Amino acid sequence: MSFKRITDLDTPCLVLDLDLFEANLQGMQRSVADTGRHLRPHAKTHKCSEAARRQIEAGAIGICAAKVSEAEALVASGIGGILITGPVSSPLKIERLVGLLERATETMVVVDSAFSVGLLDRELARRGLRMNVLVDLDPHFGRTGVPFESALEFADGLGKFQNLRLAGIQVYAGHLQHVAIYSERREASLCVLREAADIFRSLRKRFPECSIFSTSGTGTVDIDLEIPEITEFQPGSYVCMDEEYLRIGSAANEDAFETYAPALRVLTGVVSANQRGFVTVDAGFKAIYRDGAIPRVFDARYAHLNYEWFGDEYGKLQAPAPGTSLPPLGTVLELVVSHCDPTINLHDRFHLIRNGEVVGEWPINLRGCCR
Repeated sequence: MSFKRITDLDTPCLVLDLDLFEANLQGMQRSVADTGRHLRPHAKTHKCSEAARRQIEAGAIGICAAKVSEAEALVASGIGGILITGPVSSPLKIERLVGLLERATETMVVVDSAFSVGLLDRELARRGLRMNVLVDLDPHFGRTGVPFESALEFADGLGKFQNLRLAGIQVYAGHLQHVAIYSERREASLCVLREAADIFRSLRKRFPECSIFSTSGTGTVDIDLEIPEITEFQPGSYVCMDEEYLRIGSAANEDAFETYAPALRVLTGVVSANQRGFVTVDAGFKAIYRDGAIPRVFDARYAHLNYEWFGDEYGKLQAPAPGTSLPPLGTVLELVVSHCDPTINLHDRFHLIRNGEVVGEWPINLRGCCR
């Protein structure tokens, strides 16, 4: 691929700033490794095997996947050390999961019900395999996981399934990652994880092979490092970042989370400038996922403009006051996205950039892997 300027790309499209991506990647890896723990980052954010490969090359012990289909795509690309972080509870998915284990023997999955454990054990027995599982604990969120008060009983029940090995626990407090006030986020996360740590210590006494405590997201890693029992962290958004994360408070700044930079942006072009006070750009709901914060103009010259949703195909860049300069027709701009994970799932590839030049592409090969 010949080098070209970022403004030569067709819009709307995703761009990934490699300098910022690599700084984010190294920063998170270093912060975890410096405490003697491991990083198993989540692929559900970038949905890209090449990005996962870079994370492993930087020192990650493996990769998390939300769904069996994500794990299948990663394994097909030669990525190993996969933990599937969502429960698998249908016979069809169990068959696919065990088929995946045949190709990647270190694959692990979380469990939270006797029903799914029974299905998994029978399929493993049929194929003559054994599998490591983590008990998924519910951090008082109610989405998935075994309630804390039932954790020991549930773990004891796994003992009757000969084809499963209890390798550890997972606790992911997704509902706490974007709590805006840092002190409140810190208090809530530490409260949940201290309770989980008590359970983990009890399990280790009963089951010596129970050695993994996997947890945390981008918004709480710096907090959760204080829990000594945690063995590995599974953040995802840190390599890309979005406005939803960048607007929460942090230890260093009560108004912003600046530890990781917005490596991911959507490139958009001004397609209409016929109105006063705003211009229309070609990035709407189909290019940027609406849930989360409001997209922000990344370009310093036009950072004063406010993005507004303007339909499936379009966005509006609104001037904050009369007489404010607006970009002329044909101008190409970068937007920091509202919510990186589902925005990435709308696109086929990352256009890789350094210093304003396009230097390559990575296919988003896990796009659409929601099963």
